[in-house]
Amino acid sequence: MTSLKGTGKLIRLILRRDRWLLLVVVLWLAAAPVGLADTYQSQTAAERAEYARTSGSNPTFLALYGPLHSETAGGIVAQRVGAIPLFIGLISLLFVIRHTRTEEQAGRRELLSGTVCGRHAGLTAVLSVAFLGNLLLGLLVASGLSQNLPGSGALAVGLGFAAAGCMFAALGGVAAQLTENAGGARGIAIGSLGAFLLIRLAADTGGPGNDLSWLHWLSPLGWVTELRPFADEQWWVLLLAVALTLLATTLAFAVSSRRDIGAGLLPARLGPAEASPALGGPLALAWRLHRGLLMGWLIAFAVLGGVFGGIAEGVGDMMKDNEDLQNVFSRIGGQEGLIDSYIASMMSLMGLVAAAYSIQAALRMRAEEENSRAEYLLATGVSRLRWIGGHLTFALLGPVVALAVGGLVAGLVHGANMGDVGGELPGILGAAMVQLPAVWVLSALTLALFGLLPRVTAAAWGGLALCFTLGQFGRALDFDQSVLDVSPFTHIPQVPGGDFTAEPFVWLLAVAAVLAFAGLASSRRRDMGAA
Repeated sequence: MTSLKGTGKLIRLILRRDRWLLLVVVLWLAAAPVGLADTYQSQTAAERAEYARTSGSNPTFLALYGPLHSETAGGIVAQRVGAIPLFIGLISLLFVIRHTRTEEQAGRRELLSGTVCGRHAGLTAVLSVAFLGNLLLGLLVASGLSQNLPGSGALAVGLGFAAAGCMFAALGGVAAQLTENAGGARGIAIGSLGAFLLIRLAADTGGPGNDLSWLHWLSPLGWVTELRPFADEQWWVLLLAVALTLLATTLAFAVSSRRDIGAGLLPARLGPAEASPALGGPLALAWRLHRGLLMGWLIAFAVLGGVFGGIAEGVGDMMKDNEDLQNVFSRIGGQEGLIDSYIASMMSLMGLVAAAYSIQAALRMRAEEENSRAEYLLATGVSRLRWIGGHLTFALLGPVVALAVGGLVAGLVHGANMGDVGGELPGILGAAMVQLPAVWVLSALTLALFGLLPRVTAAAWGGLALCFTLGQFGRALDFDQSVLDVSPFTHIPQVPGGDFTAEPFVWLLAVAAVLAFAGLASSRRRDMGAA
């Protein structure tokens, strides 16, 4: 088939470009479940039952990880790794868009299509690598877990991971066909993933068997939960994942066949023939480039804040029939302490999401450099610091606005539910805003990589992944406190409800300033496009 000609060569090219990235990601995602299995397998049955009565039914855990279907070691591990399919899906769809729409936008797809590669070779190659990579991840997870846990449950966890990756890789392939630029494709794909996450959150927060549990069936992330590893596995759920993967893959190829190279299914809006006077400087240009991304993230933060705030009122109800949970949270202020703990955890999660936006905004500098647009701009006499400053404004101030929106909406919704907006709003808004120093550390890390090691600027995502891993799994894996302290989010005070001290903020801001200075100084001296 001429349309698939050159697929093998493109597969080798993808593996050559991203072999180390793929290896690190697969090993990272496979390591956490295996480590947790060792931890919980060593616990006694009484300790696991205590977990099920307290942490396993904690609304924060339910929101982050999903329901606990079994009090066995395997059941606890299956719950604690419940957030990983979200990241597998995110990585998979971004990987597919990177090797399809991004290549097409840069003109490399058209160049290859004019030589030895068929029309569908690029899409076939990247989906093949994505599917095989996710299957490899699933097998590694299943193999690792089966060393300490029942094989059927271990296989269910592994296949759930693989299914999540394959489904969202295929959906990423569809998103890549819809717009003519990679940013738009990423926005559509991530927006869809976010919607599926919100549906899962609504289904899980009330615990197993609640009135909204049926929402699981509307979200691919919920399907992974419904596999129920180590609790009478429901293998037929995998058929839903296979069906969605096949449907999305077929749709991606169908749309690809009917559009021109470089175009998208959705028509692009033509801009004016001449730039307006307002587009007269680096900051104005940065606004033009970042506004769509920022607006999309602000909508996501508003929705996220609404969901978190709406759930907060109901977390106290979970203590009514759980004496153990009442005893635990009576030590931190009873129901009020439980709600404060929930809010602090959710705002910390919102801080990680804000860091993701900040990194994505800062990476726009590298994209402009790689596509030579920065070189054209700098040739007009614009200094490098002014050019960088325009993008850095959004990387630093964008999270301020995003966290303010998320905290404000969460505070208003929770305050309205409690009948005390004035009393609840300041604490929740403050809990969101205290995340900023940690977010800025990751922003500054991205800038430092851009200046010192531009070819690996995207490694900033690894910093975010490390923060997530340490925050969500570090204590469960018995990591030393010195290891946990590597994450800037470890040092953020747990407010509301915790003690607030200014010292961590001073140190975090100092670290961010040093990293930012290193990035700015090195960016001024290096050649554009240099390694």
